[in-house]
This record gives sequence, structure tokens and C-alpha cells, in this order.
Amino acid sequence: MAQELVIALVAVLCAAALYVASAARVIRQYERGVVLRLGRLREEVRRPGFTMVVPGIDRLRKVNLQIVTMPVPAQDGITRDNVTVRVDAVIYFKVVDPTSAVIAVEDYRFAVSQMAQTSLRSIIGKSDLDDLLSNREKLNQGLEVMIDSPAVSWGVQIDRVEIKDVSLPETMKRSMARQAEADRERRARVINADAELQASKKLAQAAGEMSAQPAALQLRLLQTVVAVAAEKNSTLVLPFPVELLRFLERAQQQQPAAEEEEEAERHEPAAPPAPAVPVVPFVPTGPAAAPAPAEPSSSKKPFAHH
Repeated sequence: MAQELVIALVAVLCAAALYVASAARVIRQYERGVVLRLGRLREEVRRPGFTMVVPGIDRLRKVNLQIVTMPVPAQDGITRDNVTVRVDAVIYFKVVDPTSAVIAVEDYRFAVSQMAQTSLRSIIGKSDLDDLLSNREKLNQGLEVMIDSPAVSWGVQIDRVEIKDVSLPETMKRSMARQAEADRERRARVINADAELQASKKLAQAAGEMSAQPAALQLRLLQTVVAVAAEKNSTLVLPFPVELLRFLERAQQQQPAAEEEEEAERHEPAAPPAPAVPVVPFVPTGPAAAPAPAEPSSSKKPFAHH
């Protein structure tokens, strides 16, 4: 009799151990347990730690509450300015309501992935190429709102969405490279012109100061000679007065003018002689004015008649 009791007790203990082993569940700290008893949802969500279920009757679904990092496959699309691009992204989300994640959707991971792909295509079609390349923060926020709206009913919260890469056609890359090169060249020219303008203003101020103090120009000339002589070269610097150059320049300009004047005088035609004015003798009238008879010249001899 005692042996039968011992055997029965051992059998009960084994059955209890087997029941406990089959009913015992361990839920990790980052998980929550949703129990379905005979297909009906139990309102109580099992917390982390050790818990028990009824074997064969209860079904425990564990839901991970950690942030999930899911890459979004690259999507081909056409931007609003008719440029073909290929864009991929990454999405960060987590489950905030384990019951809705189990009951409301069959597979919340697959649902979030499909919603992210469709939303990414929609963002590509609504945006310009410049926005995809430079204004990604705004696009990320818009993409996050588009995915988060339906995901709330699934018990999923979208934590962050980031556009990773934007692939462009080779022709578009070359066009953008030429545009960037032209823009950099334009900015370089503007900066160079601005520097020349500032330098000319400073040089004008320096020239005004040196014209007021002629000795300053000589000191500056000596400093330049010292700077050139400090280097190891065979260059010979000979200061030459600027005033002498100006004098030679003026003399060179005056010499052609004098030559032109001489040449003009040489080729000028001579003036015709003035016409002779006839001299009319004055003959007085009246008796007093009768001329005296001319005396024969002693030098003239009378004609001899033979």
C-alpha cells in the first residue's frame, strides 16, 4: 500500500513538473506578452519576468519593444522637375501598443516596410531635385508624417526616417559638375575684382600720402631694393628717377611736332611779288612853274660837220 502511494505521489510530481515546464514562460525586459485564450484576447499584458499559461489553451505572443532599424529598398522615381532618380532610405520605429501590433495587423514589420516604400515614391514625385539634394530635413519630416499616420493604428510609432542616398544619371552628374564649376569660376572672378578694387583704393591713398611727403617715396624705393637684394639671385636693381622718364617722354613728344612745323614751312609756296606802282611826275601849272631851259651838259660835245 505504501509503495502504491509513493508511486502515485511520484507520478503526480512528474505530471506537475511536466505541467509547469510546459506552462512556464519567461518574458525578457524589452518584451511584452499578449495572451490569447481559446482565440480570445486576454486584456492583461504580461510583464517581463516569469509567467504561466495554460498549456493547450493559452497562446502567448511576445512583442519586441526595441527600436527596429529597417532599410527601405531603393525606389526609382521622377521628380517634379522631370529628373529620374533612385532614392533609398532607412526607417526607425518601435512598438508602443503590443495588443494592437498583434491584433490590428498581421505582420507589422512588413506593413511598415511597404508603407515606407510607397511614401518614399510619393515624396520623390512631389519634390524637386534641389530639395532631394539640399533640403533633406524637410523631406524626412514629411516622409515620417506620411508613414506614421497609418502606423498609429497598428500600435507602431515611427521614431525617425532618413533618406540615405540619391543616385543620379551620369548625364545629370556631368551637367551639375559643369554648373558648379561655372559658379565657382564666377565667384572667383567676383572676389578677384573686389580685391583689385580694394587694392586700387589703398594704392590711391598711399600715392596721396607719398605725394605729400616725397621722402616717403625714396624710402619705399630703398625698401624694395633691400627686399630684392635679400634673395640669392643675380638680378641687379638700378633705381631710375621717374621724373627723368617723364622729361624724356615730353621731349620725345615735342620733337615730332617741331619737325612737322619745319616740314610745313619748307613745302609752303613763295608769295608772288607785289605789282609795281607807276610813278607819275608832278608838273606844276602857270608861269611861275615854267621849267628853266636845260643847260647843255659839258660832257656832251656838239656834232662836228665836215
